[in-house]
Amino acid sequence: MNLAEKLAAYCANFPPRDLPKEAIHEAKRRVIDSMGCAMGAYLADPPKIARELARAVSSDTLGATVIGTAHQSSPELAAFANGTMFRYLDFNDTYLSKEPAHPSDNIAALLAIAEAFECSGQELIEAIILSYEIQCRLCDAYSIRAKGWDHVTYGSFSTVAGCGHLLGFDETQFVHAFGLAATPNNAMRITRAGELSMWKGCAFANASRNGVFATLLAHLSMTGPGPIFEGEMAFFDQICRGETFDIEVLGGEGGEPYMINRTYIKKYPAEYHSQSAIDAALEIVEEHGGPLDPNEIESVNIETFTASWEIIAKDPEKSRPKSRETADHSIQYITCAALVDGHIWMDSFEPERFTDETLLDVVARTTVVPHEPYDLLYPEEGIPNRITVRLKDGRTYTKEAVAPRGHALNPMSDDEVVAKFRRMADPMLRDVQIEHVLEEMWNLEKVEDLNELVQGFVV
Repeated sequence: MNLAEKLAAYCANFPPRDLPKEAIHEAKRRVIDSMGCAMGAYLADPPKIARELARAVSSDTLGATVIGTAHQSSPELAAFANGTMFRYLDFNDTYLSKEPAHPSDNIAALLAIAEAFECSGQELIEAIILSYEIQCRLCDAYSIRAKGWDHVTYGSFSTVAGCGHLLGFDETQFVHAFGLAATPNNAMRITRAGELSMWKGCAFANASRNGVFATLLAHLSMTGPGPIFEGEMAFFDQICRGETFDIEVLGGEGGEPYMINRTYIKKYPAEYHSQSAIDAALEIVEEHGGPLDPNEIESVNIETFTASWEIIAKDPEKSRPKSRETADHSIQYITCAALVDGHIWMDSFEPERFTDETLLDVVARTTVVPHEPYDLLYPEEGIPNRITVRLKDGRTYTKEAVAPRGHALNPMSDDEVVAKFRRMADPMLRDVQIEHVLEEMWNLEKVEDLNELVQGFVV
């Protein structure tokens, strides 16, 4: 049995037994968190562009709602528009392994298919847990980033897994859908290299759009290339450059936990490796008695782990970001903003803030160095960062943080997840809407009409 067949057999028989209450609860928390991120990003330019594209297409036979509107577009364009809203702020959840991921990116595609095909909330929950399982296990298996490919490449597989479950695929349909999704949709790592563009927040939305399209083709009996992993000029040959990998165990097999339980909800709207750096910086602010005067800072030193240095530190563009996307992927900018402003929130990444010369002068006095002992802790034991600030009067502050709030080792409470949702949704929705959609999402397994849920988010 090849790898696609192994994944297809698992997906076609999912769940192997009753899903544990913990996994179901985590799925509902991720829906709440994702919809909050969508509301927080609603007025940003990339979501506006994606919505404009989706709203140019109407569907009254197989439609899915563009979140924030009452408009129904095609499922794949709704998945793209909604996925862009979920991802744009870099505030949705994360999983770290050989390859990083933001597995809640899958939810936009699953919600589109579930609504279009009149699936229940319980079926959506199952699809979410399944998509998380496939994406995170692929991330555990092999780093495609090391070969120059973006992590969203795995998203076409995970999107197909969840969408195929919603459509009741058998093993053969899953195999073909994997081939249809993976063959034309491998994303280059330039998305996250150098100066970052708007596309950074759209890349997975595009992968899920492609996954939805492939699923719909397979649903209509389109066949796809294969074996998609082991075949000639297939995934192992082309993407892994001749290397191979396997997935030995999946959630629910032999008591194996589901991967959704190991993912992290973000406390701050910034790249995940920086979350502990923010915590450490804010501890310094507290010890100092308030935000630091940028003119009094002599130097800032950040000790981090290699993956963090490679992804959010080493590029020279990180020291003078010219886009929001670069700023929220710059550990030196993020840390200095936390020190000087005393917080990290959406306003931290507005152009007038990340181009402020006084703040950038502090960034210029910041060094980031890989600290080899931290590599031994990453990612299983946390994402360690140590911040040392030296002031011109001779005072020195040093703080270290390892497992930030929201990490699987230090999870956010339900109340914290709701508070995050409310803070992002409050500018866009009325109080009565917020209460209604929260009630629906906390009881998602009882929801029969998902259209009613998404229509509750009309701005």
